[in-house]
Amino acid sequence: MKAIVIQGKLELVEVELPTPEPQAGEVRLRMAYGGICGSDLHYYHEGANGSFVVREPLVPGHELSGTVDLDPSGALAPGTPVTIHPATFGTPLRGIEDRPHLWPDGAYLGSASTWPHTQGGMSEFVVVRNDMVRALPASLPLRRAALAEPLAVALHAIEIAGGVRGRRVLVSGSGAIGLLTVAAAVLAGAIEVVATDVLPGPLQRAGRLGAHRTVQVGTDEIPSEYFDTVFECTAVPAAMSAGLAAARRGAVVVLVGIPADEARPVNLAPLVSRELQLRGTLRFNNEIDHAVELLAAHPHLEQIVTHEYPADQAVDAFATASDSDASGKVLLSLWL
Repeated sequence: MKAIVIQGKLELVEVELPTPEPQAGEVRLRMAYGGICGSDLHYYHEGANGSFVVREPLVPGHELSGTVDLDPSGALAPGTPVTIHPATFGTPLRGIEDRPHLWPDGAYLGSASTWPHTQGGMSEFVVVRNDMVRALPASLPLRRAALAEPLAVALHAIEIAGGVRGRRVLVSGSGAIGLLTVAAAVLAGAIEVVATDVLPGPLQRAGRLGAHRTVQVGTDEIPSEYFDTVFECTAVPAAMSAGLAAARRGAVVVLVGIPADEARPVNLAPLVSRELQLRGTLRFNNEIDHAVELLAAHPHLEQIVTHEYPADQAVDAFATASDSDASGKVLLSLWL
């Protein structure tokens, strides 16, 4: 089978790999679309995502859709459209039994955090455990279904915040996750959603996805002590400080972007003086099921996809995805 492989920094090639065979409890899928995520870009541009270094050829991709090719159990018919929950969960721990995404020793498709690496889905076929497969409703096209994983990240952040119905919401950063957080907050009943970014392109997309107002950082001012809930999606220290400054007394601030594992200067004075609640969020638990429902019900969410490339133009696709002013979500069509 054909596959896209990151061999190291700025080494992205198409290779031939053996077609995998599903074992008991597994399903083989023929892939249709793969979204390019920030972690994929880090692996490509830097040969690493934080401390996770590419030490062997890595097939990227965890934002996926496709169809069933072979289910040995017979439960899923060939051709059934699906998306994938990309996590395999690790060892349960006391106190977080209901949050398997936090258990240690888990894995995630397209990740160098494990050894051997956990290969992703930017290939003709992929074999996954049958409990990772989510069959799609007839109303959800495969192209839009590739957004289920990043939308689930946004939905989990809203869950961590305690919901947003009736709240004034700030979304800091209008990359793909920020855009989906904007759209999800609007659909979840926020009375006002304001999106920020340093570039005009992302802000235009945020407006089309339902943001009530946009703020271009460096040109416009973010209201201070105003928002009930803040979603910080950039992981930039200055943006974290700005998000805390924008939160009203007693507000909830959720860190969605993944910061580097190093000491960074952030002004925490508002956290104490206004008794803010600062919360972290990691990927998602089971919110992908809700994401599938929302994507089926709201076709306008697909407009976050700004570019689609065939798999044999993967290098060009990764270059476009790196230009956040020009692109929202970039998809690869995987040898359709």
